[in-house]
Amino acid sequence: MSRIGKMPIAIPAGVTVEIAENNKVTVKGPKGTLERVLPADMDIKKDGETIVVSRPNDLKKNKALHGLTRTLINNMIIGVTNGYEKVLEVNGVGYRAQKQGKKLVLSLGYSHPVEMEDPEGIETVLEGQNKITVKGIDKEKVGQYAAEIRSKRVPEPYKGKGIKYESEVIRRKVGKTGKK
Repeated sequence: MSRIGKMPIAIPAGVTVEIAENNKVTVKGPKGTLERVLPADMDIKKDGETIVVSRPNDLKKNKALHGLTRTLINNMIIGVTNGYEKVLEVNGVGYRAQKQGKKLVLSLGYSHPVEMEDPEGIETVLEGQNKITVKGIDKEKVGQYAAEIRSKRVPEPYKGKGIKYESEVIRRKVGKTGKK
């Protein structure tokens, strides 16, 4: 039995969960609404204030989907109650970030500024010129947009210049040494 898949999901107050045919789950909460079509093989049942996910048999595919399905529903519930956020840091001389309406403008040492439009349901907030916070209710979209911002200038190992996650540690390398 899946250790994660068999755990019941508690539904907090102020959150409504609806399970339609073909396992279409809709979660409504104080921060917004999320809906997702989950694997049809999984059996999703609502028991009062909890949701239980079970699998029909022990095929390898169903074992893999069991924990995944439960985690996806749990992430939706956390998203509509608390939301998700990722913090990015811009490091480097002359590297900075600016906000122009819904556009994020990054100066990253290229000959041109890099402009990125905030996707629907995602908000970027700047603290100073080198801290970007990506916020939203969909964990997948928040992580994807944060990864796209980071990919515009990945941190390099010699000086540590680039865009990195707040918790990320850059493994540094020693540079060249002079000739004897």
